[in-house]
Amino acid sequence: MPTALITGATAGIGAAFARRLAKDGTDLVLVARDGERLAGAAAALGKEFGTGVEVLVADLATDEGIAAVEARLADPERPVDLLVNNAGFGLRDGFLTVPLARELAMVKLHIEAVLRLTTAAVPGMRERGRGGVVNVASVAAFLPRGTYGASKSWVVQFTQGAARDLAGTGVRLLALCPGFTRTEFHQRAEVDMSEVGGWMWLSADRVVDDALRDLARGRSVSVPSRRYKVLVAAARKAPLAALGGISSRAGRRLDRR
Repeated sequence: MPTALITGATAGIGAAFARRLAKDGTDLVLVARDGERLAGAAAALGKEFGTGVEVLVADLATDEGIAAVEARLADPERPVDLLVNNAGFGLRDGFLTVPLARELAMVKLHIEAVLRLTTAAVPGMRERGRGGVVNVASVAAFLPRGTYGASKSWVVQFTQGAARDLAGTGVRLLALCPGFTRTEFHQRAEVDMSEVGGWMWLSADRVVDDALRDLARGRSVSVPSRRYKVLVAAARKAPLAALGGISSRAGRRLDRR
């Protein structure tokens, strides 16, 4: 049975990945900070799908948490075939309003953890001649909007570069860039989303379906839904000054998930 390790696996896009992969017959390693919630998710998935589910309690905004997941990914006796770097969070306020400690925690989680976990997982995959990594970014990666957008832009650039370097090895890397997705993400960030039109929302299941399809096709970037493909294409062509104005008016509501 193939095995997938998913970070931020108890809610939102991470939980949707877990459900879809369990349904497909994949054994799971679920990573999150909340041990009680992890245990509940593992029990529910095992009961519904009969798949093997392992839990690993780790805070990926800390060195200890990252190291624990690195060790699991590098274990040659228990290979991981798919890594989903999904853990992340948003910030409601702007630069100099958000405490520096929160900004640094975001950089550690969105950048350092993604780099270190990908680096831990890929050598074994390359040696076996197969495997995949999905790094969850955001449409915010294509808009100038603070540390969140900058960190997600790094995820996209890193993933595309690594995918080119690994071409022909059997290891595929994908940067997943969803728009507004119905999850707990904005609620946790205390961001009011009431003004966002219903047509802009995606389901987490839809996001996961698109991601796995694009990974199978060998793409390095996945932007779920036609509406967000159009938005991203326009953002890539628009002047930086215009994008800055749009991003400022939208505030941090453009953060994904």
